[in-house]
Amino acid sequence: MTASVGTVGALAVHDMREPAVQLEGVRKCYGETTALDGVTADIARGSIVAVLGPNGAGKTTLVEMLEGFIAPTTGTVRVLGEDPQCPSRRWRAQVGMVAQATALDPELTVRELLSALASPFPDPLCVDDALELVDLTGAAHTRVQLLSGGQQRRADLAAAIIGRPSLLFLDEPTTGFDPVARRQTWTLIADLAKGGTTVVLTTHYLDEASQLAERVLVLAGGRIIADATPAELRARTGGSTVRFRLPASVDVRDLPVELRRHLDRDGASVVASGDSATPLLAAIVAWARTQQCDLSTLEVGAPTLEDAYLTLTRSQGSPPHRTEPAHA
Repeated sequence: MTASVGTVGALAVHDMREPAVQLEGVRKCYGETTALDGVTADIARGSIVAVLGPNGAGKTTLVEMLEGFIAPTTGTVRVLGEDPQCPSRRWRAQVGMVAQATALDPELTVRELLSALASPFPDPLCVDDALELVDLTGAAHTRVQLLSGGQQRRADLAAAIIGRPSLLFLDEPTTGFDPVARRQTWTLIADLAKGGTTVVLTTHYLDEASQLAERVLVLAGGRIIADATPAELRARTGGSTVRFRLPASVDVRDLPVELRRHLDRDGASVVASGDSATPLLAAIVAWARTQQCDLSTLEVGAPTLEDAYLTLTRSQGSPPHRTEPAHA
């Protein structure tokens, strides 16, 4: 991915003082179920915003509403100055989307696909540049159905940016990527924002949100429970974080209660931040001494975005995100 993306956001020429996204008192109900409950937020143009939250928090409903697929029950939604339920042709040309599931024509080669998608746009990216940006030059003549999962994800991204969007929605964009490809994609996304493209990102990978997002919206129960920069969220956690990966031989049922209650989702580590970190550290050391357990995996440091997120969502009774990709 060595091609420049300085011109990708060429269509982002609107008044930068007007938010790219405006939500005011937005509710969405499905019968007696409320998916969004009074959501109000603005997203500035040219920014990268991560929307986080556990399953069922309302993330998908919110993003699909911004994309124009779902109408609010009540409230106001404006995206690039328009109602996404009644978009103009110009609006459609300015919005790019990478959905969780690929919807690309499996019979076309990657080059054929991008050429076809580029044709309706007034000033699309050169297909060769798009291929280079997502590191698919070598697969240009490969049919989409024969691409690996990671390559298909990169083809999704190329398809989303071929029209030089002003606003880009990315839903789990690096799923299936190896660590090198993930970081290359992070660089591309950051460069898009520098070029004026607004990016709305949903991801389960907290390291990805921490690396990319200037601002984080955390949803739980259909409400925004936090709207802050990653640094501000980490500062809210306060204190330090203690993390200790348990040896494989340890049966978690044999752990003392003060350690068990700090087990992570996988039951592989004990983790605590803020006021509970120091007592946990003392409990780990005392337990390890009695068990003659190696403490080489013990870490004490400043809270990460993951730590802050877990603290926040646990207070809402929500399960955590995963933090590492399966293919990393």
